[in-house]
Amino acid sequence: MKQKSTVTFLDKMAFDVELNGHHFTIDADEQVGGEDRGPRPKALMLSSLGGCTGMDVVSILQKMKVTKYDLIIDITGEPTNVHPKVYHTITIEFKFTGNNLPESKIKKAVELSETRYCGVSEMLRKASKMIIKVYVNGEII
Repeated sequence: MKQKSTVTFLDKMAFDVELNGHHFTIDADEQVGGEDRGPRPKALMLSSLGGCTGMDVVSILQKMKVTKYDLIIDITGEPTNVHPKVYHTITIEFKFTGNNLPESKIKKAVELSETRYCGVSEMLRKASKMIIKVYVNGEII
């Protein structure tokens, strides 16, 4: 199914974004003429990546009957120094907390998302080195 977003100029460097009935503002940093009224467009790709892979992982774990855990996903993009400034490296850290978490199932769910299901990950992987880290109760697995 096609997706469409409409991006409408507001003023200075701010734009209203409409995506499937949801509105939000994107803006630039004050140093380049914005007013910091919303996130930067490139940084939103990191949030999209976190949401995409997070939804995959949660769905896969539900199918594996793993449901009692907390999950935080930290995504860090390291930009190049020259224009166009792209993320040369993106690090995704999956941080699970809970009791008696099955590490093998968690690893499998993350692997399936990153290599098979997450379209955002696949698109970004074409331009960026991807580093995946998985933690359970603070310990890397």
